[in-house]
Amino acid sequence: MKKQVIEALATGFYLGKIPFAPGTWGTLLGIPVAWAMATYLPPLWYMIVTVLFVLVASWVAEIYEQIFGTHDPREIVIDEVVGYVIAMTWLPLNWQSFLAAFVVFRFFDILKPGPIRRIDMRVKGGLGTILDDVAAGVISSFLLQVLLRETSWLGGVPSYAF
Repeated sequence: MKKQVIEALATGFYLGKIPFAPGTWGTLLGIPVAWAMATYLPPLWYMIVTVLFVLVASWVAEIYEQIFGTHDPREIVIDEVVGYVIAMTWLPLNWQSFLAAFVVFRFFDILKPGPIRRIDMRVKGGLGTILDDVAAGVISSFLLQVLLRETSWLGGVPSYAF
């Protein structure tokens, strides 16, 4: 029973088992998760729940890796969900933000420039599986906040505006 629950959570309810682009499928799962969190939680609680999500995702990835004897296998996509939720922090809830966060996060998650690659190579276990996506999400969020502040491309005011 425990194995099936861990597998379902780690693989994004088996989206990670899709053989083509599992990380993209996992990121797509992040869209309704980020939408629900931003819709029903005030910004501070969004961030608190996100931190808790990072901790739970690290634990789930660690247990999955122990059960299946692997490190950061492609089918684990809970990390993409976490990274996307981070990328969407404080953005308006509109199609422009959801699309921009998707594209920017996938860019950093796939290419893993500089510090993201170092995290991916050096940090092991479930935490390592999650942390490179956390870093990609943080960098994405930072760039999207600049874009939101300096342009009208994301089509609106941030969700934290008063």
